[in-house]
Amino acid sequence: MEKIVAVLGLGYVGFPLVELLVKSKKYHVIGLDISPDKVKQSASILKAANFEASTDFAKLKEADISVVCVPTPTYKNFDPDYRPVKNACLSIAKNLKKGHLVIIESTINPGTCEEVVLPVLEKFGAVPGKDFCLAHCPERIDPGNKKWTLSNIPRNVGGLTKECTARAAQFYRSFLDGEVKEMSNLKIAEATKIIENTFRDINIAYVNELAMSFDAMGIDILEVIEGAKTKPFAFMPHYPGVGVGGHCIAQDPYYLIDRALKSGFVHHFLKMARHINNNMPDYTVGLLEKELKKLGLSLGKVSVGILGLAYKKNVGDMRESPAVKVLQILKAKRAKVFAFDPFVPKEKFPKLPLTSTAEELLKKCEVIILATAHDDFAKITPEVLKRSGVKLVIDGRNCLPKDKIAGNSL
Repeated sequence: MEKIVAVLGLGYVGFPLVELLVKSKKYHVIGLDISPDKVKQSASILKAANFEASTDFAKLKEADISVVCVPTPTYKNFDPDYRPVKNACLSIAKNLKKGHLVIIESTINPGTCEEVVLPVLEKFGAVPGKDFCLAHCPERIDPGNKKWTLSNIPRNVGGLTKECTARAAQFYRSFLDGEVKEMSNLKIAEATKIIENTFRDINIAYVNELAMSFDAMGIDILEVIEGAKTKPFAFMPHYPGVGVGGHCIAQDPYYLIDRALKSGFVHHFLKMARHINNNMPDYTVGLLEKELKKLGLSLGKVSVGILGLAYKKNVGDMRESPAVKVLQILKAKRAKVFAFDPFVPKEKFPKLPLTSTAEELLKKCEVIILATAHDDFAKITPEVLKRSGVKLVIDGRNCLPKDKIAGNSL
């Protein structure tokens, strides 16, 4: 029985996995990270006899299973940066024992396990399928979602061999409540995660473009969507906004674009979707400037408040957040900017112009951009805005009663 599991990476994906494994009480879990702060934080949060956190990757020698949950970022030109995955796999290769099961959870494009990961694991002479098994189970996690949690979200698993697939599936079934689907090979499993997030990116880009088009025509995009979604088949509602954030949707399409290009195929559609969504923060600021001009004002004559810095509601995750991009654009235009997010601790971001409360921000600013639809922000009334002296609201998440508030909604 495989008893010791090492999880490489104690971030947004790795630590929740560690928590679930520890809670199952079926394994001794070793949490590994290059960051001493993350290791210290994990050890302080999760105090259990079957868990240890460390920066010492030599502890991999003790493990029967290693799960790689490190980041998969992109370079400034959006090409995939595989260095974290390669470094994690090199640590495993140095400490590999016979029969080891290596699982990659990090989001990667089709072919990465065989083209990037496998050569690293073979570096010291280990033979795949004989000395170790390699599988991919793309992470699925939705921060803040109370219905679909890490425990009950269905998962896909694909391995280098049928044995690798079966072993990885057995491992996940031992502690998950959700269905674990066995895919026919590694590339199929890798492709599932990429198309899931690319699907969302494309559809969000579609409604973002519609929102801009309908604004020019004087059509309420939200009412249109509400009407369209009454169709019980062949339509899935997506909603426009200030932009797309988070690691997955904002990054994953670039992985597929890059890999397809290496095979001689150009994803024009995916590139266009990325361009539209990346442009939404600029469009938001442009909309603000247009509305200010109608009031006889300019960016240099008002204080702008940004409500929300996280990329999605009711979480503090700021990765690739369009709200942060809006803030940067405004500062580049020399606007006086303030921001508030109840999930983003002020003391952790001393360089950001954060206020302590939403009330403080409203009193400081004549103009508001609602960039994150936190539940608390949706409760802000027109009366509160008027009393605070707010002259214009750009609702970048369509969650305020726009017919009662001066300004435009995306």
